[in-house]
Amino acid sequence: MEPTASQSLEGRMAVITGASRGIGRAVALELSRRGAGVIVNYHQAAQAAQEVVDQVETLGGRAFAFQADVSNFEQAQSLVKFSVEKLGKLDILVNNAGITRDTLIMMMSEEDWDRVQDTNLKSTFNCSKSALRHMLRQRYGRIINITSISGQMGNAGQTNYSASKAGQIGFTKALAREVAPRNITVNAIAAGFIDTEIWQDVPEEIKQATLALIPLGRKGLPEEIAYAVAFLASDQAAYITGQVLGVDGGMAMM
Repeated sequence: MEPTASQSLEGRMAVITGASRGIGRAVALELSRRGAGVIVNYHQAAQAAQEVVDQVETLGGRAFAFQADVSNFEQAQSLVKFSVEKLGKLDILVNNAGITRDTLIMMMSEEDWDRVQDTNLKSTFNCSKSALRHMLRQRYGRIINITSISGQMGNAGQTNYSASKAGQIGFTKALAREVAPRNITVNAIAAGFIDTEIWQDVPEEIKQATLALIPLGRKGLPEEIAYAVAFLASDQAAYITGQVLGVDGGMAMM
């Protein structure tokens, strides 16, 4: 399906963190299909990131891969600097990098807590702060944070993950108020049970119990998150900011 003119991202430049697989990969490909140049950020999966770049180029798009641990502020700055040098500007930032370290709190180590906060929440601060230096100057930008229904509903065994995702939601709303006067929107997508690698190690009985809570009765696809990202990045969403869009099959109706 070809996007309409108002959905086109022709001439826009985007950075997607954690884009070597799963949701990030789907977002990079969808934004490219709509005309955006993309930076495929990855931490360790260099080959997978290069495969995304190759796919974008096969589709006639423009993409570059860049290694950075975005939980580190200096590396996040380097990612943004590289992006502006390669693409000429930065219009869209998708904060997608994320991990889980699931266990009940009585079993959770301080390292399990800290690592999840750093990767999921601190990286959102690091990349947004770095990107805003350019967006504020050009008086245009779209920041889209990939959060989770776990940050809205909570989930047993995920106090670290749920806290990091709830933090992203609060961050989204506060930052949206700060930068709105410069024509920069900040929104979040609360992803539900999406069919990605993060679910591969989840016991089958837990998967089935989760599916039973979803009104639409199925897992979501990474591409369905990507479509929502593309909409929030488009001109059609210019009057939407500070919002959390649930893409969860109806699991968290709020």
